[in-house]
Amino acid sequence: MNRPNILWYCTDQQRFDTIGALGNPHVQTPTLDQLVRDGVSFTRAYCQSPICTPSRASIMTGQYSSRARNTRNGNDTFPADIPLISKRIADSGYTCGLIGKFHLVSAGMRPEPRMDDGFEYWAHSHAPRDDWPHGTHAYADWVREQGQDLDAMRKSPERVRPEFHQTKWASDCAIEFISREHDAPWLLNLNVYDPHPPFIPPAEYESRFNADEMPGPHFRESDLKHQKTLEDVDFQDVVATPEKHQAKSAQAKYYAMIAQIDDQFARILDALDRTGQRDNTVIIFTSDHGEMLGDHGLMFKGCRFYEGLVRVPLIFSFPKAFQTDKRCNGIVELLDLSATLLAIAGLEIPDEHQGQNLLPILTGESEGDTIRPFARCEYFDSIDSHFTGGSGVFGTMYRDDRYKLSVYHTYNLGELYDLAEDPWEFNDLWNDPAYAEVKNRLISESFNAHVNLTTNVGSKRIAPM
Repeated sequence: MNRPNILWYCTDQQRFDTIGALGNPHVQTPTLDQLVRDGVSFTRAYCQSPICTPSRASIMTGQYSSRARNTRNGNDTFPADIPLISKRIADSGYTCGLIGKFHLVSAGMRPEPRMDDGFEYWAHSHAPRDDWPHGTHAYADWVREQGQDLDAMRKSPERVRPEFHQTKWASDCAIEFISREHDAPWLLNLNVYDPHPPFIPPAEYESRFNADEMPGPHFRESDLKHQKTLEDVDFQDVVATPEKHQAKSAQAKYYAMIAQIDDQFARILDALDRTGQRDNTVIIFTSDHGEMLGDHGLMFKGCRFYEGLVRVPLIFSFPKAFQTDKRCNGIVELLDLSATLLAIAGLEIPDEHQGQNLLPILTGESEGDTIRPFARCEYFDSIDSHFTGGSGVFGTMYRDDRYKLSVYHTYNLGELYDLAEDPWEFNDLWNDPAYAEVKNRLISESFNAHVNLTTNVGSKRIAPM
């Protein structure tokens, strides 16, 4: 395969179950639905952390977040000795561009500092607020140039209108990058901020969705009692019923934000067509992690490992070389996206990378029903709020083909679910004697995976002693 262009579109906090062609009849995603038909969808893709920075650090390094020494939001610096995949790809001859969010280190109360990232084109935009100093936030500067006030628009009945929205601005930047004269293959990593909270879509998109017609979250009254047992385990929001959370209204707004993403994604694909680059561009759509959206009485994100929070979309489309209209049900991790990006760019995957190259599945050389024996997810000493330290919570998730084990190590608590019988995780088997053997086996396997996959053994060995 010649070295194609790569359009890598990553949303922020988008659940796996938010695409029409993959089974959700309530969303409006015609562009993504066509991408599914034109590509390969991995229906059991898991992020490596349920919050932004460690998940993105894992993707960009090809290592589990604890191995990459980047396990929480709010970190000051990034390990300089761990190369980013964007840098490796740029060094191989690609022109690399970044639009939108990066978030490998804290962007709280400061512009996010650059690192040796390999991006020649850099149009950075973190949270779409209006309190960024001039010259530090490309989107905020652009809004000001249009004579608009972001904070005032966010509070208005119309919200931020589509023509001034960060999702639209990011698409404009992408179209400008794509339309340039390129004398080398390119990689464009586009990271919109939606559908990240707060759920404030433009009013004209919100009007497309009726909250009363939404299916609502996966919730039972027993969730309130169960979450009470986990109340010391850090989470961003309080536990409450769907009614108190106004979860159906939140769901409608969330779907409205995704509808806008879908419309703007279509503009970018049209630009590929218009410039004659579509046939030579691998298109990837994913997200950094999911969103609870009222499931089990929880909104937003934090230290839990339920499906809505840790399972994400992952779609590859390149019809001239990849399979089309293919759903792969094997377990994959976003680490595998890292390895596959390197493989698509024609690079060898370094020994320190922990992802699995999915290219043989994409091209049809191997099946995608069994890919990984397990997936891991981590949440270490992290809290997603204006906080100067960590919460002290250390949690891990390990799921095999059938069971999911979550352990909150700081509090000696855990959860165990049979996902074959209980896919939405209502029946916790942690204390069920009938599942003691399963629990003990998974604890052992999870511990071994953690030690084997995340331990940094130090510098290169040069002698036997």
